[in-house]
Amino acid sequence: MASSELLRFGIIGAVGRGAGFVRALHANPQTCITALCDIQEEVLRQRAEEMGVVLTYTNAEQMMDSGEVDAVIVATPMHLHAEQSILALERGLHVLSEVPAVVSFDEARALVQAAKASSATYMMAENYCYMRPNVLVRHIVRAGLFGELYFGEGEYLHELKELNEITRWRRRWQTGINGNTYPTHSLGPCLQWFEPQRVVSVACAGSGHHYRDPRGDMYENEDTTVTLCRLSGGGLIKLRLDMLSERPHNMTYYSLQGTRGCYEAARGLGDVPKIWLADRCEDKNCWLPLEDFTEEFLPEHLLNPPQEALQAGHWGGDYWEIQDFVSTVLKGHEPPVGLHQALDMTLPGLASQISIAEGSAWVDVPDSREW
Repeated sequence: MASSELLRFGIIGAVGRGAGFVRALHANPQTCITALCDIQEEVLRQRAEEMGVVLTYTNAEQMMDSGEVDAVIVATPMHLHAEQSILALERGLHVLSEVPAVVSFDEARALVQAAKASSATYMMAENYCYMRPNVLVRHIVRAGLFGELYFGEGEYLHELKELNEITRWRRRWQTGINGNTYPTHSLGPCLQWFEPQRVVSVACAGSGHHYRDPRGDMYENEDTTVTLCRLSGGGLIKLRLDMLSERPHNMTYYSLQGTRGCYEAARGLGDVPKIWLADRCEDKNCWLPLEDFTEEFLPEHLLNPPQEALQAGHWGGDYWEIQDFVSTVLKGHEPPVGLHQALDMTLPGLASQISIAEGSAWVDVPDSREW
């Protein structure tokens, strides 16, 4: 597809999560939204009328077969991501899929097969990789100032009990399975720091069960799970997932440690992201605000973002991942979170479910590049 062409988008799950991408699509002069799909038909038609979109569908395959879309955003519940991505790839439609990429190893193999057989591009929309501090740390790592990396942390602390009852699929796929059922927000940024390492094995343990849903059933997912991830280059990443505990919201936490540097995200109460670099800090015990390094290391487009990015969800991530996806498709370069990177961020979570069921045994994580 030539860069001068207009990329026509269809959004699957347009009433819910998919609506978060609309502003970014409208802001890109190389895209247009030609079709919306959702099972909530009445609300869907109202949204389409507000947006000036003529075509609406309650069946994703019908939208894909319409000939009116070049690319789809898969923003449905997580257990539908692989199925709908595969259907699109089989039709030669480019795919931007919400996270995680799959919910089983069988789905992962099928997704790889479909992507390899397709001429279309697949990208996963992991928006936490676009958080300003995470991007800044990535560029400092690439400048070599951390030395040899050997340890990282990623935490996702998002109490979901009330949301479980609104978006009921979460009760099955996020809190209805034990282990790290939602790994990509915490693991994704860490893996980008450690590139090209990938997770080769995991061991997962939980803190027990202390909460019941409104029907009195105990949640299958333990309140907090911790997953240790061994990396292909010898590094270690610790992941924590907590979607049930009664505690103040603290969404994410990250840290990174190397032989020449250390980073820790903010922990609230006025704390700020902080960094220590041996080559920049005279005092071995002195932290510096991460923000001090923005002018030197942050890319220009993030230093002076457009208003659309500032207004977008997930700290601008919903905007920037659309821009990257469109650029990938129209210019033909590799997506920042392509097929194998998406599975690198997803498969350790599936392996953690096996590990915790086997008494926290170490479980190997397959490399999708070998399939």
